[in-house]
Parts: sequence; structure tokens; C-alpha cells
Amino acid sequence: MISRMDRLAVDLPKPKNPSPNDAAAVQELLGGKFGEMSTLMNYTFQSFNFRGRDRLRPFYDLIASIAAEEYGHIEAVSYAINLLLTGTSKRGTDPTKTPLADTTDARNTRHFIASGQAALPMDSMGDFWTGANVFSSGNLKLDLLHNFFLECGARANKMRVYEMVSDPTARQMLGYLLVRGGVHVVAYAVALEKLTGVEVRKLVPVPELKNDAFPEALQFMKNKEHLKLYSFSQSDYQQAGLIFNGPHPEDGQPLEFVIGHPETFAPPVLEEEPQLNSPGAENYDPQMFIDMAKKMGIKF
Repeated sequence: MISRMDRLAVDLPKPKNPSPNDAAAVQELLGGKFGEMSTLMNYTFQSFNFRGRDRLRPFYDLIASIAAEEYGHIEAVSYAINLLLTGTSKRGTDPTKTPLADTTDARNTRHFIASGQAALPMDSMGDFWTGANVFSSGNLKLDLLHNFFLECGARANKMRVYEMVSDPTARQMLGYLLVRGGVHVVAYAVALEKLTGVEVRKLVPVPELKNDAFPEALQFMKNKEHLKLYSFSQSDYQQAGLIFNGPHPEDGQPLEFVIGHPETFAPPVLEEEPQLNSPGAENYDPQMFIDMAKKMGIKF
């Protein structure tokens, strides 16, 4: 079970220049083959389907902990896309003024036709994410090897999208994911070492460019976020710490398993877009719920 917080894993600034085409590029990191939806669902199904977890509990705990973090990564990428899309069409309620006229030049018009100018479960070309991207073989060695490859592929895509977009919103999100995705690369490398004896850490980083080449990643590395794996639980999945230990393959600092979750931030408030009928519900009276909240003692 997942316990959800109304918080984000990374503090995202507002875009300087909202761009639907930048948002389209970032979509690859959400719904592409190597995107965050793929990492989440791969590890989630592997944890659901894990056989023999009493004997191999540390490996199960590792996969389950990383799966929980990936939910937050989907959220962070989605908010980055939504912020990049905010302000890219003309707000208003008169449809005859073609408030969406400029969006016909956007690479992904589904952002404006199939949603309320917001993220969708698709890649940068507008192809929807598919469950065919999920690999859950039932063989631990094979799954861990696949997960290492998946994280390395995701890292390559993040680096390339970074080189495509210059807005601070996207780059802040990318800096965070490069660091946290790097942790997952190391985690699966160490797990394979513990299981097979093969020194997989010697392959890291893949691709070869290190995270410190990206200025936005440095702030997270200064906080040692490249060394920490979180349980995302106060009571369970603690045996992942039996695997995630030893020196980091790049700087030699000790890896650290942390019970709980990293620092969180308030999510940005997304403005209404009346020209897309989003969110609609013009007749809603918030005072009704304010009065109810007072009677029920609910914070409003």
C-alpha cells in the first residue's frame, strides 16, 4: 500500500518562458519507453510478483522502495510539463476568438485537445505509454539486470532532454532526477554484485558523463542525495539497507540507506484555463465547504 502526501520531491520554479514544445520534449521522461511510468510499473509489478521473498527479502525490499520513489518522480515530471504549458494559450471564455489558435504550431496538440493543457501518459511524439514496457520475468537476476539497463537508458534520455530545454523549471526537475536516478543505477548495480559477485559498479556511470556536469544537479549532490536510498516507509522495507551499502563508485563516499522519505515541497498551484474548460464547475460555491469544514473541524 502507498501512503500519499500532497507534496513534491523537488521544489520547481515557475518557467521564465512557457513552451509547449519544451513540454513535448519532457513528455519522453514521463511516458517514453525509458520514462518514469516505465520505471514505476516495472518495479511495482516485480515487487507484486516477487516469489521467495522470505529468503530474498533484502532484494524485495530494495525493489519495493525504489518503486515507491518512482511514483513521486512521475508527479515531478508531470508538474514540470504542466508549468511549461501554463500560459501558452490565451485565457478567456469566448471560443469565437480562437484562444487556442497559436497551439496549432505546438509539436503535441494533444496537450490542448485531449487534456486541459496538461501532462498525458505519452512520450515526446504523442504515442501513449503501454504496459508492453513492463518487464517482470520472475527471475531475480534477470529482473535486476533489466532494471540496471532501464535506469541507464532513462539517464541517457534525461541528459539529452536537458540539452534540448533551457528553462529553469525543466532543468531543476532534470537535475534532481539525474541525481536520484543515479542512485537507482548504483542500487541495482550493488544488488547484482551481492547476488552474483560481478563488479557491476565498475560500469557506472552509464552514459559516461557524470552528474556534476549539470549545474542543477550539484545542489542535490551537496546534500548527498546521490548517496541516499530511502525506504519510503517508517516500518517496512528496511532490509534494503543490507544491499545498499559500501562506497559510491564515483566519489568513494559511503552509501546510506535512510528510513523514511526525503525532504518534500509544496506543489505549485496550477492556474485555471477557462479557454479549455479546465477545470470547469463555474457554479461551485467554496463557501459551502468552508462552512462544513468548520462544523467538522477539518482544516480548509
